[in-house]
Amino acid sequence: MGAEHATEARGANARRSWLALAALIAVTVCVLACGRSAPGAGTASPTPSDAEEAEGPSWQRLKPPADLPQDRPLRAAFLVVDGVYNSELAAPYDVLQHTVFHTKPGIEVFTVSADGAPITTAEGLRITPHHSFANAPAADILVVPSAEHSMDSDLDDATLIAWVRATGEKARFVMSLCDGAFVLAKAGLLDDHAATTFPADQDRFEQSFPAVELRRGVSFVHDGKRITSEGGAKSYDPAMYLVDHLYGEKVAQGVGRGLLIAWPPAPGAIPASVVVASPSAP
Repeated sequence: MGAEHATEARGANARRSWLALAALIAVTVCVLACGRSAPGAGTASPTPSDAEEAEGPSWQRLKPPADLPQDRPLRAAFLVVDGVYNSELAAPYDVLQHTVFHTKPGIEVFTVSADGAPITTAEGLRITPHHSFANAPAADILVVPSAEHSMDSDLDDATLIAWVRATGEKARFVMSLCDGAFVLAKAGLLDDHAATTFPADQDRFEQSFPAVELRRGVSFVHDGKRITSEGGAKSYDPAMYLVDHLYGEKVAQGVGRGLLIAWPPAPGAIPASVVVASPSAP
C-alpha cells in the first residue's frame, strides 16, 4: 500500500506541475499579445503636467519689456481702502511678492491708502498701509483690488481718483481685480482699450464706460499696460501672467510651485484676451 500511495502522489505532483507550467505559458502569451496590440506599448505615456508644459497656455505670448531695471526691484503699489476684498488684495500680492525668491531683484510690494491710516477689509481684517498718497514711492505697477464701494462712492472720491490717474499714467502696468476696473475706468486709464471685470457687473460697466471695449467670458485681459481681471479666485491668474510676461515661464513656474498653482495652464484652462498692439500703442 505504501508503494502504491507513493506512486499516486508522484503522479499527482507531476500533473500539478504540468498545469502550473501551462498556466504560466498562457499568461505569458497573453501579455505578449496584449503588448503587441496596444498602441505605444513599452513606452511611457506623458503625464498631464508634461502635456501641459509642452502645449502651454492658449494666449499669444508677448515680448517682455526690454528696459526692466536691473539695479532695483520693480515696485508694485496696492491701493487699499475700507471695504477692500481680501481675495482681490491677497492673491496678486502673494504672487508678485514671491518673485523675490525666484529672480533678482524681483518685485517689491507695498500697500497705499489715502492718509496711511489703518483700513478694514470687507471681511474684517485690519491692515495698516505702508504709505499714504502723499509719501508713496513711484510705482512701476499699480494694482487696484475691488472694494465694497468700487462702483459707487469710491468713484466720487476726487482725491482717490486723481491719485489713481496720476500713479497709473506713470506706471509701467496697471492691474485691476474684479470691480477695481471701475476705478481704473473712472480715472480714464482704460479708455479706448479692452478690459474685463466681475461677470455680474459687466453690463453696468459697459453702460458706465462706453469708451472701454468690454471683453466677456475671459479670466483677464491684457491690453498695452493694462491688465484687468474678473477677480475672485481668478485673481491669481493675471498676477501669474504678469510674472511670466516680465520674467519668463521658469520664474512663473517657481512662483507657482510655492503657491501650488500649476503653470503654465493647460490650453483653455484660463481663458484670456491678450491684445497684440502696435509698437507705438500706449
